[in-house]
Amino acid sequence: MMKSSLFGRNRVAACALLACGLLSGLLSGLAANAAAPLKVPNLKYEKYTLPNGLEVILREDHRLPLVAVDLWYHVGPVNEKEGRTGFAHLFEHMMFEGSEHVGEKAHFKYLEGAGATGINGTTSYDRTNYFETVPSNQLDLALWLESDRMGFLLETLDRAKLTNQRDVVRNELRQDEGQPYDVADEAKGHLLFPKGHPYYGNVIGSHADVEAARLLDVRDFFQHYYTPNNASVAIVGDFDAATIKAKVAKFFGPIPKGPAVEKVNVVTPPITSERRQTVTDTVQLPQLIVAWLTPEAFRPGDADADMFMAVLGGGKISRLYQKLVYETQVAQSVNCSNQSIMLASVAECDIVARPGVKLEDLEAAYDKEVEALRTQGPTQAELDRARNKKLTGLIDGLQRLGGFGGVADMMDRYNQYVHDPGYLPKDVARYEAVTTASVEKTGQETFGKNQRVVVYCVPGKKVTEDVPRSPADTDADVKVVPPYTAEFETAQNWRKDAPKPGPDPTLHLPSPKSFALANGMKVYLIEEHALPVMSASLVTMAGGEYNPREKPGLAAFAARMLTEGTATRSSTQLANDIAQIGANLGSSATMDNASVGVGALSSNTGGALELLSDVALHPAFKAEEVERIRKQRLVAILQEGDQPVLSALRVGQRAVYGDQPYAFRAVGTTESVKSITEADMKAFWAAHYTPKDAALILAGDVTEAEAKRWAEKYFGGWTGAGAAGASALPPAPAPPTRKVILVDKPGSPQTTLLTVGLGAPRNTPEYPAIVEMNSILGGLFSSRLNMNLREKNGYTYGAFSFSSFNREGGPYFAYAPVRTDVTGPAAKELFSELNRIHTDPPTPEELKLAKDNALRSLPGSFETVGNESGLMAELFVYGLPNDYFQKLPAAYEAVTPEAVSKAAQDYIHPENVVLVAVGDRAKIQADLEKLDLGPIELRDASGDLVKP
Repeated sequence: MMKSSLFGRNRVAACALLACGLLSGLLSGLAANAAAPLKVPNLKYEKYTLPNGLEVILREDHRLPLVAVDLWYHVGPVNEKEGRTGFAHLFEHMMFEGSEHVGEKAHFKYLEGAGATGINGTTSYDRTNYFETVPSNQLDLALWLESDRMGFLLETLDRAKLTNQRDVVRNELRQDEGQPYDVADEAKGHLLFPKGHPYYGNVIGSHADVEAARLLDVRDFFQHYYTPNNASVAIVGDFDAATIKAKVAKFFGPIPKGPAVEKVNVVTPPITSERRQTVTDTVQLPQLIVAWLTPEAFRPGDADADMFMAVLGGGKISRLYQKLVYETQVAQSVNCSNQSIMLASVAECDIVARPGVKLEDLEAAYDKEVEALRTQGPTQAELDRARNKKLTGLIDGLQRLGGFGGVADMMDRYNQYVHDPGYLPKDVARYEAVTTASVEKTGQETFGKNQRVVVYCVPGKKVTEDVPRSPADTDADVKVVPPYTAEFETAQNWRKDAPKPGPDPTLHLPSPKSFALANGMKVYLIEEHALPVMSASLVTMAGGEYNPREKPGLAAFAARMLTEGTATRSSTQLANDIAQIGANLGSSATMDNASVGVGALSSNTGGALELLSDVALHPAFKAEEVERIRKQRLVAILQEGDQPVLSALRVGQRAVYGDQPYAFRAVGTTESVKSITEADMKAFWAAHYTPKDAALILAGDVTEAEAKRWAEKYFGGWTGAGAAGASALPPAPAPPTRKVILVDKPGSPQTTLLTVGLGAPRNTPEYPAIVEMNSILGGLFSSRLNMNLREKNGYTYGAFSFSSFNREGGPYFAYAPVRTDVTGPAAKELFSELNRIHTDPPTPEELKLAKDNALRSLPGSFETVGNESGLMAELFVYGLPNDYFQKLPAAYEAVTPEAVSKAAQDYIHPENVVLVAVGDRAKIQADLEKLDLGPIELRDASGDLVKP
């Protein structure tokens, strides 16, 4: 159910890294003094069980007026039978379709109208979960929704809904299949596990099994597994301890207990000889996958396997990165990890070769590193760094109440696997107990050549196994039996009315303190002392709008080089120094700005800011590092052709903006990246990285006095007039005349549809009205676009719209990846909604939902110090006042229907967009021609015209 984030809020490159040093800094001290005790946050909670078997986990946290509700059902592919794969994931979708008392398609509408954030459901091999974070006065609403779909989904589950969601799920599967190397990942699973094993296939299931799902089958699956006695609910946040148990009992207590769920009894056979397979895919570069079976989640050896893989290929200072990516440069990327699950964990390395490198040679180089680690074990420093990173990952989610990796999610996970929601200290302890000797022992016992599978993915034809849709009359004669008696249904009639919200919590959105140094650099500070974490970003106006016309990508290339060495630190030394204090450091550039950011434990603020100032103020731009990163960026551009969405963005922006800066993606073009020199980057840095054109953004456990002291110490001596000031960005081009651009991707299982037009600048007074208008059109799950293309017609996994909101406007997008065979109808419906926002103005109900969502979701935007840093960066980059976010709720509240209609009239112009369609030309061109949307051009993935 995860909503597309391809057009997420990334216009400010704040690099406001999540202040993940909460444990990191403690660990760096531990490395220096092995006897030092590690202080682990004490997460007080209460766990109890309702008479119907539902396990309830409660934790109070009154930092923000928010409550996270996270419900885990202990069902996944691990419970599925051969020929019935994908049922758990199918129900992940069905659960959002509306239950008896909630109403059809209403689940998202209720939550989005309440201002909920992090609304989602996910399926993994061992469980399915559903979660949302709501304003504290809307807790009853969340409990009503979750309990109603647990107890009363079957009353509304009919063949029409099942047919629709089969289509949606298969669209999700096609979307995955359209991604590079997906076929290799599937081959890996087939080699690791025998056919019939629950982990053999894709979590989503196969096309054949999902399409074969029948109404009685799925109803039986639900009645067996989606029961209170097979679930746990974690409620974390700002609730009233005196009333919470009564609320849980009211909503969940009446739901009857289900049948006992049999224990999964599957033995995973070990791999005793190497298994290999070569697959083909429509990719630019070959990929090597090597995988092993490792100990089950939380069992002895699991933590050691994690550490083995982290040392081997878990980041920039890992052995494989240093050898294959940095030194010999035979690999474009290396990613190694260990997925801990119930029946057998999976450790794997995914390595993409550089152009011209044979996989056989890459594998030989890889094997040398693996064998050295197996036979000699890691050094103590390597283990300390790996442990540091792992435990940081366990802790940094504590800033978030819910969502992926948040407190509620963590407690539910511990409860499922070890029956202890408060397992965090024990989890930390098992990683602390890992030694270099135990990692070496695990390497010798688990990571041998005869215990692994190897997949070669090479360029060629993509082969997928799609199947036809079921006949229209499927399940037409099926008779279903109501799950409850009439008396029970009558007793539950009180559920028909949605709970009324409590009094609105008082909004206390932060306004930063700010000051300026003598050199002109601005400093913004938000103090947040609940946890000992900090986030710092140095934001400059050195964005892509300053790129020379002939060198798009210069700003991003220069920003990328900041973290590749300074005047006194090499790239490797810099990576080591970052790891030593348990910090994260990164740099990037968008069209509007560039940033370098650091996150750390607040006790390491001085060290973190010293690193930040060194990379920002003293970059080396060493020739050999520039050439190494140049090669990586050229390959990255090449790889964009493998990803339909990135191809569509590149082609569409170029078609609308010509040769203006907004025409290009941040990375630039092959030609420009080849032409950018070391001297170009040095000159760009000197011109645009100046104190008068920069701001230091601080958030977290830092006082104003400390902020002034640190800013003066590390940035007070920064000089340089540069070329600060307004950019020479040309005026926006004339609105495009509508046309269709077709990018041929033979064999693609989907068509990616993307409209590109002219959008609004971020600092426009119309911003609140545009946000609410877009929420109605395509910004929310319950938007018109998504409800039409996904929920009504089943054409897509998701359809959305989004404005880039650059400083001077930038593009406005509408987007949907659709089934190949419905490309024409889907494009027609997409344009019908772009037109209908004019002809069929938003209803009062639509406007209320959009307004409520904008208003009530604001507190969730400030949940972490990283989020706060990013929002404060917007103030600087777009010239917004310090109290902007404090006044934003009133601005949203003041939006009128007339303002929403005007926003649509000003910025939604279906006749002035370019439609990019990336898909199999032979199958889609005729349907697009019939729509008569305008002339059809053929272009390649770079945006160049192709002769018919």
